[in-house]
Amino acid sequence: MITVLGSINMDLIAKVDGFPKPGETVRGLAFATSAGGKGANQALAARRAGADVLLFGAVGRDRFAEPALALLKSEGVDLESIRTVDEATGIALIQVDSTGENEITVVSGANWCIDRIDAAYAVQQMKTGDHLLMQMEIPADALEVALTNARKAGVTSLLNIAPFTADAAGLAGLADVVIANENEFGQLCGKTGMVIEKIESELKSMHDETGQTVIVTLGGDGVIAARHGQISRIAAMEVDTVDTVGAGDTFCGYFAAGLDGGMDIDAALQRAAIAASLACMNEGAQPAIPTARDTDAALEIFVK
Repeated sequence: MITVLGSINMDLIAKVDGFPKPGETVRGLAFATSAGGKGANQALAARRAGADVLLFGAVGRDRFAEPALALLKSEGVDLESIRTVDEATGIALIQVDSTGENEITVVSGANWCIDRIDAAYAVQQMKTGDHLLMQMEIPADALEVALTNARKAGVTSLLNIAPFTADAAGLAGLADVVIANENEFGQLCGKTGMVIEKIESELKSMHDETGQTVIVTLGGDGVIAARHGQISRIAAMEVDTVDTVGAGDTFCGYFAAGLDGGMDIDAALQRAAIAASLACMNEGAQPAIPTARDTDAALEIFVK
């Protein structure tokens, strides 16, 4: 069983030729809305990967609340623990350029109402051996309680340190599994702009010191991970990228599902990497998350 404690947003997405510079206005090419939020995205990815998933989060009393949850509900994510609060449902303002890269501004809204009591209750409902998946779009004190209580309860905690904040380093030290992209990992280490060889060296040092599983996603260069004293290097699948909005969340959800389903780390990483690559081929966050059937079909071709 996977419990996700995290954010629920509506994404407002504009496609542009290039991102505006400060003070500049650029013409948008297209606009769309899509359900999002890193917590909701990762919950849906884990569900589509085949896991049973319970989502803890909060939405407002506004018109965005229902569409923000619609896809999760239709695909069988357990939403019984979603709270409705007076703050507005979270919003993400997303710009996607012609290469598929994105810039995102998040207005937290209801997500910032998740508190220490919610976090403690989420873990209290879990069993030894369950997996708790979290991100950095809810308050740090709630994350701290969840991580601390998970360790006491024998629950395996996974923390995706995205988006990176000043609290990320301290919270990362409390997690059993830390997941970051190369930029976030550089910020975690205080050494930005590292080449892949340096990232691997820093990752190994962190793992040797803490014993944590540490995973760094590298986009088209694949994934590097350290677990149980071993380094894993996983290749990415080449795809025609439309946008990268949901790729990281797809990876996290699929990886958590792999661990929860008893996969060894290399198998879980490879399946998650393939799913993340497939997510880059379609627009939006949740709509782009591939099904288990499509992911496993691509995986079978990739490993031949």
